[in-house]
Amino acid sequence: MSGVSIHTTALVSPSAELGEGVEIGPFSVVDGGAIIGDGTRVEAFTRIGAFVRVGENCHIFDSVILGGPPQDHDFGGETSFVRIADDVILRENVTIHRATGEGNETVVGSGTLLMEGCHLGHNVKIGSNCTITNKVGFSGHVQIGDYVVVGGLTGFHQFVKVGSYAMVGGMAKIIKDVPPYSMTDGVPARVRGLNIVGLRRCGFSQEQRTRIKNIYKLLYDKHMRRGEAIAAVEDRFAGDEFAVEILSFIRSLKRGLTKWIDREQAETE
Repeated sequence: MSGVSIHTTALVSPSAELGEGVEIGPFSVVDGGAIIGDGTRVEAFTRIGAFVRVGENCHIFDSVILGGPPQDHDFGGETSFVRIADDVILRENVTIHRATGEGNETVVGSGTLLMEGCHLGHNVKIGSNCTITNKVGFSGHVQIGDYVVVGGLTGFHQFVKVGSYAMVGGMAKIIKDVPPYSMTDGVPARVRGLNIVGLRRCGFSQEQRTRIKNIYKLLYDKHMRRGEAIAAVEDRFAGDEFAVEILSFIRSLKRGLTKWIDREQAETE
């Protein structure tokens, strides 16, 4: 434990594994069996449970609780985990519960920022480089892709999936799956178009954005059944990387697909 700094008021089990340069702040508790990677900094009043694995160069702020038992009637005390990848920032009062099911994990991907007061229920999986703003709640088994942005105070129904590069507006109610590259908002949530600003920031060209838009125009064509629309996309965009990803997402739906509305429809809601 070279270069490890533990505040005199912190309680760290001798059987916890701390990497080089780890800092543990005042009144924090690290249980035996926890693993914290090199260069990670833990601020005050934080609790890191026995079944938590934290990566390198993370910053965990005050009053974060990692590895509490799941709020799930099916949980029977089995061994399950919370896994935090490298370069993750967890702001104040974030809570992340262990998974239900032997050996299962609740996961936060590398480079992700969870802002103040976010909660991850059991078996949630958050992708890499996501930005989740204040007080977002993820129910059990929610899956979030990479480079997703979620506005504050948004709630997610259990088993919901959100595709990569999507943006979800603040105070939305997400009860169905949100397709990749989309902008979704509202109660009930509706897809309002593409996540244009997010795609630009991530380096998507105008030509790529237009292709994605055209794929969705065909997929959401109200004159075709879902199966017909999928077949039409496969025919017109055969081999297209974005079509492959979008159709793979559609085929894996668990909660149904969030409805897409155009500007005229939005004005009447």
